[in-house]
Amino acid sequence: MNEKTKKPDLKFKIVDIIYIVMMILPLLCGILLKILTTPESTEAVSITGARIFWEIELSSTRFFNIIISEAQINSVLVLITIAFVFLYLTHGLKERIELKRQHLAEIIIEKVDSLVGENMGDRFGGFQPFIIAIMALSAFSSLITLIGLYPPTSDMNVVGGWAILVFFIITYYKLKCGPVYYLQGFTKPVFILAPINFISEFATPVSMAFRHYGNVMSGSVIAVLVSYFLALGSRFLFGWFTELPLLQVGLPAILSVYFDIFSGCLQAFIFAMLTMLNISGAFDTEEYDRRKKKKLEQKKLKNINGGI
Repeated sequence: MNEKTKKPDLKFKIVDIIYIVMMILPLLCGILLKILTTPESTEAVSITGARIFWEIELSSTRFFNIIISEAQINSVLVLITIAFVFLYLTHGLKERIELKRQHLAEIIIEKVDSLVGENMGDRFGGFQPFIIAIMALSAFSSLITLIGLYPPTSDMNVVGGWAILVFFIITYYKLKCGPVYYLQGFTKPVFILAPINFISEFATPVSMAFRHYGNVMSGSVIAVLVSYFLALGSRFLFGWFTELPLLQVGLPAILSVYFDIFSGCLQAFIFAMLTMLNISGAFDTEEYDRRKKKKLEQKKLKNINGGI
């Protein structure tokens, strides 16, 4: 940056252009890949899952084969786009605000800091990058339907992977108080509830995955069906003088605003909220502090005895 004129120099502008191009390029590649690989279809309504591009056979059964699907590829493209969006927002940040994008970057950081602080507490202050990454990945993965790409959030394998990652983090914080304390948790409040507690332990990632996947996938199915029946209605009512689907004007766009934009962003927020609440709720701070205090006392006593 040129400190005298307060205007970006040529090098700064070139880096900005590179970031902007790299935001758009992955999505353009996704659109091109879809155009080149989508087979022609004569069906009026087509509701299918993610198309499979490659399948690497590892065994005689399909269960153990590695599958590369449309959802996985779009997930990678979304990750690349998000990375360069954040690089663009944080490019040229200074203590004194000189760029408009810095206002947006600071607003995002302040909101996420407040969200994590209110729902997780001060002990989880380092979770802001993880939470904003989850929200951005989920929201962008749903919003790419606006440009005709298959949303990874409509694939149970992708959303299930996110839920499993969160489950590992939840288990990690439960184990911070010791494996014995973790196993004792299954017997609370009474031992007879141990089987139910064990099932509920693994029900958390399942419920998170199905909630997110179900809401996004159902919205896509409803939008397609409504558009199809509006086309049928148009042919029935106005087919005698025009072939244009007049009833499809307006309403599908309104449905897209709800299902693709509002619902997609809402599900991203809900998934992030469940992640924060489940992780913070898994950590018994009182027991952890008690154990930590006890270890410190034992260490001090050991040092004293060793000095004597």
